[in-house]
Amino acid sequence: MPRHPDFVPQGVIPAVLLPFHGDLSIDEASFRAHLRDVADVQGLSAITVNAHSTEVASCTPEEQRRVMEIAGEEVGDRLPVIHGVWADGSLEAARIARQAQAGGASALLVFPPGPFALGQSAEMALAHFKTIADATDLPLIVFQYPLATGQGYPAVTLERLFDEVPTIRAIKDWTPLVPQHESQIRALQGRRRPINVLTTNSAWLLSSLVLGCNGLLSGSGSVIADLQAKLYRAVKANDLAEARRLNDRIYPLARVFYADPFVDMHNRMKEALVLLGKLPRAVVRPPLVKISDAEVARIRDALIEAGLLGTQAALGRNAA
Repeated sequence: MPRHPDFVPQGVIPAVLLPFHGDLSIDEASFRAHLRDVADVQGLSAITVNAHSTEVASCTPEEQRRVMEIAGEEVGDRLPVIHGVWADGSLEAARIARQAQAGGASALLVFPPGPFALGQSAEMALAHFKTIADATDLPLIVFQYPLATGQGYPAVTLERLFDEVPTIRAIKDWTPLVPQHESQIRALQGRRRPINVLTTNSAWLLSSLVLGCNGLLSGSGSVIADLQAKLYRAVKANDLAEARRLNDRIYPLARVFYADPFVDMHNRMKEALVLLGKLPRAVVRPPLVKISDAEVARIRDALIEAGLLGTQAALGRNAA
């Protein structure tokens, strides 16, 4: 049974990082410390593992199982754990779903299958989600990619998914077009059976939240969960002045984390945690590679500008 059986995906949900040793094996001790550090933040509703932020594409099925096991041991009694479902085939997705539920997950974040980038139909999307839903009764979160990638679901497909798969309870919305993002928020959260919109537009988080999202699911929460939780509370309280003040602190980090190439965002977040003294090293698995010293310096400057790192500490600590 899931540890939090009544959990509905909403609120502030960081997606944590996965530290590695120099030999590319999982650094379990550092991962446990990272989980505890993030979970200590007040105002979180859950954490996410086995997603982009934990480099799930480079993890074996056994490693994904172990990541979930460690997360459950460290924070599962305090917070629901959302488990990513990253699979190109629906049968494998169903296997991951069953494994996640058996491991104590409270919800599943379903990534779009890679082949959808070559073209998809509503029937394909329905087949994928129904196969997963048949394997588990956990709440499902649809990861909505930008439509331009080919992996995003058109509005008519989303409507069918929500009508025909009742365990879908939320959408992680990566829609980069503001009018489409706003339209989805209004339409989905206004349904008779509401679908919570969790923004993942962390590069423009304040703008996204003020449109009315019922939460956020963000990899940068691995570094700035406290600022994100405070921002979310300020927006919910209609305290625009406080929200803008917090956004001014978040902005320099969003600028460096989500720079081109976008794929390096979590690579950069690891470097930030090294600079903050919260990780011993910033190792990533290939095909990702270590970022340049110049980019690490920009991250250091952003941490100082955000008020998270003192100048003296920055001078005395280098990213590994």
